[in-house]
Amino acid sequence: MRRPIIVTDLTRFQNPAIVCLAGVDRESGQCIRPTPYLETETVRRLNIRPGAILSANFTAAPGRQAPHQEDCWYSRLRHEGFCTSAEFKKALHSGLFNGIEAGFDIALPEKQRFIPLEHVAQRSIITIATSPRVVEITEDSYNPGKIKLSFTDQAGRRYRFVTITDLGLCRYAIDHHDRDELSALTKWIRSQNEVLLRVGLSRRYQSSDGRDGYWLQINGLYTFPDCHRGIRGHL
Repeated sequence: MRRPIIVTDLTRFQNPAIVCLAGVDRESGQCIRPTPYLETETVRRLNIRPGAILSANFTAAPGRQAPHQEDCWYSRLRHEGFCTSAEFKKALHSGLFNGIEAGFDIALPEKQRFIPLEHVAQRSIITIATSPRVVEITEDSYNPGKIKLSFTDQAGRRYRFVTITDLGLCRYAIDHHDRDELSALTKWIRSQNEVLLRVGLSRRYQSSDGRDGYWLQINGLYTFPDCHRGIRGHL
């Protein structure tokens, strides 16, 4: 049975040949992550962007495990056009939580940015709202050209230097990554009325210092009432 989803997440990989995509079922509000991942060339050819409506036959991926319960196999993928701004916001709100801890059912120690393996989260993608006034984008001091986000969720918890994997935002930053340009981008975001973040969990990753788990990442940063055309034009 074909189901339409509204694309809410386009996520970069170390391998530039593939893109992780996720979307929200237009009718049920279920979050779906098509697997295997799409080729970057397919995403470009089909003009897939946040807000695109895709239809396909989706079935639960065999053996999918927490927290990545959104994984679905797909066939006969087709682009059906784009949704309205109101529809897009509704899709984002379908996964809205008050904060990251509520969304992933965990109390995180101060400064911890990963979910330990032993914790069984029921989902790997959520939406949170944050005030535009408390958002800051900075360059990753260890990986020039990559960017991090600092923000405060609605529960009042401050998160600093969370990796941004939003494909459009990352590609924009490749050409606009010096301090003044990122400061200008932060200033523009702060001029908006609302910011909604898609916060995802990575696949299992163990850092060089032994921390093992599912790491927080910013899959999507969306502003209202305006979107940044430079960001959403980078695919």
